Amino acid sequence: MPAAAIYILSFGFVLGVLVFVHELGHFLAAKRVGIRVLKFQLGFNPTILSYKYGDTEYGIGALPLGGYVKMAGEQTDDGPTGDPAEFLSKTRWERFQVLVAGPSMNLLLAFFLAALVFYRQGVPVDSFSAEPATIGAVKADSAAARADIRPGDRVISVAGHRIDTWQQFEMAIGTRANRSIEIGLLRSGLDVKKQVTPTSEDRGVEIGNIGVKPNTHPHLDAILKDEPGGKAGLQTGDLIVAVNGEPVVFAEDFRDVIRKHPNTPVTLSILRGGSSSEILVTPRLNGTTGYLGVTPADDFKIIQPTLVGAFTMSGRKNVEMAAMIGQTVWGLLTRELSPKQLMGPIAIAQVSGEAAKFGGMALAGLMVSLSLNLGLLNLMPIPMLDGGHIFIMALEGLARRDFSIRIKEKILLAGFVVLMMLMVTVIYNDLARLSVFERLNPWK
Repeated sequence: MPAAAIYILSFGFVLGVLVFVHELGHFLAAKRVGIRVLKFQLGFNPTILSYKYGDTEYGIGALPLGGYVKMAGEQTDDGPTGDPAEFLSKTRWERFQVLVAGPSMNLLLAFFLAALVFYRQGVPVDSFSAEPATIGAVKADSAAARADIRPGDRVISVAGHRIDTWQQFEMAIGTRANRSIEIGLLRSGLDVKKQVTPTSEDRGVEIGNIGVKPNTHPHLDAILKDEPGGKAGLQTGDLIVAVNGEPVVFAEDFRDVIRKHPNTPVTLSILRGGSSSEILVTPRLNGTTGYLGVTPADDFKIIQPTLVGAFTMSGRKNVEMAAMIGQTVWGLLTRELSPKQLMGPIAIAQVSGEAAKFGGMALAGLMVSLSLNLGLLNLMPIPMLDGGHIFIMALEGLARRDFSIRIKEKILLAGFVVLMMLMVTVIYNDLARLSVFERLNPWK
């Protein structure tokens, strides 16, 4: 199947499920409190396929970028007509239940999907993400090297935010590309401050990187005795610390170096049983690249949880991701973070297609993040979103009266403007990631 078709079908599936679950929440809550639902549609107008059952018309719209549930009496110029089946005839508590049900369903979907992924695939745990952010290697001529950040330094803060783990450090740096920030370090027991500007390797996608790697090394999982590595005395379990004096952090780093040195002697610094040593070995030519006949592997394990454990892990992971989303939103509002990190429909279609290539569980993992984002962002007090309607209803509660339709229209118009500005931003970001647009972009 062509790549474009995979992207389109994957995007349609992902978005369709997320929107369906969201609108189903509104639909079921409305039915439960006795509101008459006039239409339940996936996609925006024009409607291309519909079927009526009872009071409700079920439809599919031509523009597959959302959906909606239309309820009786949801918007009337004169307020409630007295029909108990109308939305505005219900109490604020009942209307709140209907409004919050959509985002809640997305949060539940993220929770159950994450549990499914963890239970089916297990949870990969590396050796460094949950450990203190101690620098293991610094890339030459990187932002970190220019700022005199050294191997052995432990990162304790980024832009004033405390850093306890390598995962927190990656998140803090990744969201601050091309912005000068202060990094707090612990060096030989002393507090050191460094001013660093993370760079972005991919144009149009602002993921910050300062050129440092964790204090970890790959080990050898398997060795062919008749190949150069086995003949040189390498053994299973050897820890590869460096090649020709350059630190090796990940298995792919080691593979890259060996590929680049066919028929050229290299010196491997290894750890074996706690003792360090050096081994001189010459990768043989295999096609056009170097080959040692060894299998390097990163230091991680797969935790296979029970069903209860999978749900526990899912809850913890969703809370962590929600906190990161909250920090990102706050950073965008305070202009500490760049809006170039936001993704729109084109980028989501791309990552959906890439995830689909790795199978259903990878696609489900992506849907966890997207569903959590959709649920949380819909709860924000922005007019036009569910959170905006809840916010207006809360203001009405404080005022002890319903606002006029004219006031609500002005509030919703302001929300519409904000959403349109956001939509323009994310679509521009998506287009900026395409090489053709990058060449034609007059503002770059």
